Amino acid sequence: MEQQENQLDRERFCCSICLDPLKDPVTTVCGHSYCKSCINTHWDKEEERGSYSCPQCRQTFTPRPVLEKNTMLADSLEELKKTGLQAAPDDHCYAGPEDVACDVCTGRKLKALKSCLNCLASYCEKHLQRHLQSTALKKHKLVEPSEKLKENICSRHDEVMKMFCRTDQQCICYLCSVDEHKDHDTVSAAAERSERQRELGLRRQTIQQRVQDTEKDVKLLQQEEEALNGSADKAVEDSEEIFTELIRLLEKRSSDVKQQIRSQQETEVSRVRELQERLEQEITELKRKDHELKQLSDTEDHNQFLHNYPSLSPLSGSTHSSSFRIRPLRNFEDVTAAVSQVRGRLQDILSETETEILQIVSQVDVLLRQPEPETRADFLRYSQEITLDPNTAHKHLLLSEGNRKVTRMSEDQSYSNHPDRFTVYCQVLSRESLTGRCYWEVEVEVGGRGGVGVAVTYKNISRAGGSDEYLFGLSDKSWSLRCDGYTYYFYHNSIGTPVSGPVSSRVGVYLDHSAGVLTFYRVSDTMTLLHRVQTTFTQPLYAGVWVYYGDTAEFCKLK
Repeated sequence: MEQQENQLDRERFCCSICLDPLKDPVTTVCGHSYCKSCINTHWDKEEERGSYSCPQCRQTFTPRPVLEKNTMLADSLEELKKTGLQAAPDDHCYAGPEDVACDVCTGRKLKALKSCLNCLASYCEKHLQRHLQSTALKKHKLVEPSEKLKENICSRHDEVMKMFCRTDQQCICYLCSVDEHKDHDTVSAAAERSERQRELGLRRQTIQQRVQDTEKDVKLLQQEEEALNGSADKAVEDSEEIFTELIRLLEKRSSDVKQQIRSQQETEVSRVRELQERLEQEITELKRKDHELKQLSDTEDHNQFLHNYPSLSPLSGSTHSSSFRIRPLRNFEDVTAAVSQVRGRLQDILSETETEILQIVSQVDVLLRQPEPETRADFLRYSQEITLDPNTAHKHLLLSEGNRKVTRMSEDQSYSNHPDRFTVYCQVLSRESLTGRCYWEVEVEVGGRGGVGVAVTYKNISRAGGSDEYLFGLSDKSWSLRCDGYTYYFYHNSIGTPVSGPVSSRVGVYLDHSAGVLTFYRVSDTMTLLHRVQTTFTQPLYAGVWVYYGDTAEFCKLK
């Protein structure tokens, strides 16, 4: 009963705003009482609205009421304080299922504010005062509330574990350090914590540095993404504008041709019709003459016939079709043939430029390249099927095995003339242009003295003429590895470099076009690097081979 009365007193003399016992109590016009500071703060928030309300009954006042101290309540509160009226803890001060409870509270426990590592107990704000006020307890280590304090007690000796065994990597108590851990490497838990803290600091520094570096990379990627999108949008816009102009030019050319055809049609039709009218007039005149002659011929009177015969008018000059020539009925078919020829040439140009444009587009590579392959299985992931282009083959080269194998012959092969053909050196290029990452292998059979050159080159290498720069490896447009059956030599821009290592019948070539990497390998049971080139390729590359008398080279099927 006494507890219920105390609870009633608390509710009667508590502020409904702060829920604590009234401090400097004041009463509004409607009769409700509050702490002076609480009601003023409440009304300060309603200042902009211009009216003021009671938090309990919601009655409004205008203007703002002048608050007077409630003397009776103030005196009553002073008396009640002497009898032990205390502010009731808010519900949020009590420990819930997930909170650490005060170990000293009885009944309904309050939430712990701190835990003591020396006492191995947790305390609410009230019971923590002893630690804060006692000189002896001030040295105790207070930490955030923890439910794992019992884990600091040694299960064997029931002592606080203040030592650390580095041998067994576990916390121990002092008795453990002189007992089963006697000969072990033991230090205080604080010393071990200090060492681990230092390591932790270094690890955090590493992590933070990596975070900073990664954030920089992310920022760079964001900038690169913006630049990439802007560049792509501009390329699309410019390409559309260029192709639109091309379409406009084609439409204009089509309109011009159409106009010329119609104009010529009109001229020729006019000429034909004019001649046709003349012929029709001649037919009419001839028919009239024929009628006169028939009448004279039908005259029975001889004297009359002879009398009228001299009066016959002579025939005018004939415009019979035998007097002019008509061309074969082809008319404008030649124009159609000429336009078709132009279409074919444009298709060839568009096909060729499309390949080049797509290759250039595929070379756009923002991210760093991945590491180069190491095993043959890694290389085969980038295998490229190579076929040789007969239009580039020297006339002494025989292509076979689906245009993958080339053999040097002594007599000319039946090749037609072509501007892409090599005319002096026995060389041939691939059909396929090479960009991105590519790998291929060439099986070499050297039977003569010259050997075989395995090469890559730009398409615009010179084809005709006897200068050395037309040979693979002797200009800045080609790179060549030559094998004579005994040694290797690498050539570029007329500079020869001897390559050490045993000779194999199979050479592997790896190209990373955008990274500017070209490598040649000896292929056997393992991949042996023969020569590596690091440069910048400015055009698509083509595979090629040069062969001497009696030699062959075959691009291997790898898939």
